[in-house]
Amino acid sequence: MNNSSAEPTVGQLASRQEIESTFPIMRQLRPHLVATTYVATIERLQADGFKLAGVTVAGQLVAVAGYRFGESLAYGRHCYVDDLVTGDGARSHGHGKMLLDWLIAQARLAGCQALHLDSGVQRHGAHRFYLRERFDIVSHHFKISLA
Repeated sequence: MNNSSAEPTVGQLASRQEIESTFPIMRQLRPHLVATTYVATIERLQADGFKLAGVTVAGQLVAVAGYRFGESLAYGRHCYVDDLVTGDGARSHGHGKMLLDWLIAQARLAGCQALHLDSGVQRHGAHRFYLRERFDIVSHHFKISLA
């Protein structure tokens, strides 16, 4: 997705160059990621259906999402958003909403019954955004480390 216009555009990111361009923003959400292995990790995830999308303004990527389509007994056909982040300098300009609206449209086109995401308990600003966008809190997410 190449956009040199000042108007924000949103779309899928799939080439190696596009994937690599998402790293600085994605790392703001996932600080454990390592630049030297990032593209290979995304390519491995893509083999299982993972996709990247982003918002670009004047040729600069400002927001990124990682998502996948799935089906389960609990949710039926659904879109799960693994990652949704707007870069530090681009927040509060509507880019996150634009990306979320695009993801919802893609989920509808794919015949999904719902869009799901988890958000870390410390991400209060993100929670305000999701609640404002009419998301419901529908479960607790539990984890046990196996390392």
